[in-house]
Amino acid sequence: MDLQARYRVPALTGLLTVVSLALVFGAVLGAIPRSALPAAPGTVLGAIPHANAVISALAIGTIVGGVRAVRRGDIARHRRLMLASFGLFALFLVLYLYRITLEGPTDFAGPSVVETYVYLPFLTVHILLAILAIPAVYYVLLLAYTYPVAEIPSTNHPRAGKVAAGLWLISFSMGIVVYAMLYLVW
Repeated sequence: MDLQARYRVPALTGLLTVVSLALVFGAVLGAIPRSALPAAPGTVLGAIPHANAVISALAIGTIVGGVRAVRRGDIARHRRLMLASFGLFALFLVLYLYRITLEGPTDFAGPSVVETYVYLPFLTVHILLAILAIPAVYYVLLLAYTYPVAEIPSTNHPRAGKVAAGLWLISFSMGIVVYAMLYLVW
């Protein structure tokens, strides 16, 4: 366990959160130059939203499995599933940032009344929950990394983990609904 990092968990959480959000907002707002990334065929870029929907569904499964494992006291399985969840999140984020940087956000193609009163409010809640999930996830992962397994129950990890898992599950689920509204319904 890294004792230096243990005493810097809040600062490291803040740093990782700022970097992550800067990358996301930089990509969405067009601040990352397209020339900074290698080009991909249109078929690859077009497949990314579908791949990310599958990744989101897999992440929901690993998060639920991880929660169930810790409730049964299977800490090793919990750890594996939560690390898999984070790996899926990282893969999702890399693919999302790549596509958004090269193509920009996808426009809503449905009726304007649905866009105004359903899609945009739903998307806003999804984005806000995703933003809140990022520091929560980093915080619980850093606590898990910096403490021995036997000491983790005496940290904020169990309580913060419930919040992080809940935010993560809702955000991934809402992301799948956003995907459906953009690519399946309209």
